[in-house]
Amino acid sequence: MNKTGIIVSGGTIDRDFALEQLKNSNPEIVIGVDSGLDFLYHNTIMPTHIVGDFDSVQPEVIAYYKQKADIPIREFNPVKDASDTEIAVRLAMELGVKELWLLGATGTRLDHVWANVQVLKVAHDAGVKAYILDKCNRISLVEKEICLSKEKSFGPFFSMFPLGGEIKGLSIEGAKYPLKDYTLCPYGSLTVSNQFAEEEVRITFPDGILILMETRDR
Repeated sequence: MNKTGIIVSGGTIDRDFALEQLKNSNPEIVIGVDSGLDFLYHNTIMPTHIVGDFDSVQPEVIAYYKQKADIPIREFNPVKDASDTEIAVRLAMELGVKELWLLGATGTRLDHVWANVQVLKVAHDAGVKAYILDKCNRISLVEKEICLSKEKSFGPFFSMFPLGGEIKGLSIEGAKYPLKDYTLCPYGSLTVSNQFAEEEVRITFPDGILILMETRDR
């Protein structure tokens, strides 16, 4: 059976949305990351693993979890070569997770948000389907093709951006703004805020990786 995992990081977390996601996904692995532990602690959720440099978590919270001998804790020096979230993603891969959800990976620090989007590539290269998720956004990586269902969509809008180099031969069918064999460059905004025109949208391209953002306003 493929394991599912949730990483709770230290960005902005909508309490009700996050609790619903944790309940519905019923993950085998829950990794608390630095100040993401505050959310878990105050909502009486016990992580299976903990990572971070703990420079932003409340001292009494990390002290509480350190008393739980059955929870593996990986503590790092704040001066390190990877973000806490990247460390957590790599740990999830070590633990055999095949589907991974990142909560608290967005917020006011756009440098952290962008770093977390790029970290999705680490999971992608390992064959792990990973999503950054908050109340208004679901972000994932797509290779070659994907079909989006209007009925099951996360929101009414979807945007795409190349990860790395340009995407040649991009086609979008069933959307308000269709494309045919288009070359999508890294610095354009043509593929921002598209919408469904039919019940299903099909996105295809022969090579490269797209960042897919499914979004809603509230």
